[in-house]
Amino acid sequence: MCRNIHTLYNYEPQATEDEVRGAALQYVRKISGFTKPSQANADAFERAVDAVTAASKQLLDELVTSASPKDREVEAAKARTRRAQRQAA
Repeated sequence: MCRNIHTLYNYEPQATEDEVRGAALQYVRKISGFTKPSQANADAFERAVDAVTAASKQLLDELVTSASPKDREVEAAKARTRRAQRQAA
């Protein structure tokens, strides 16, 4: 599950609302142990996702760096290469 959470900071173009919420959802799923919560836990689960999304957006908005932004396509290609090397070993 955690492999689906990717770095969202310092990329061009910037992370979208959906990407931030997706990462928050994966985080809450991981720490709660629920892929899909029961009806009894659904409200608490959604509140947690909303809270983590808000905190993540605030963090991304407040971080500063002097490094130039990374290109998403270049980084994705590097990740594919690393994955292929791991699978070949």
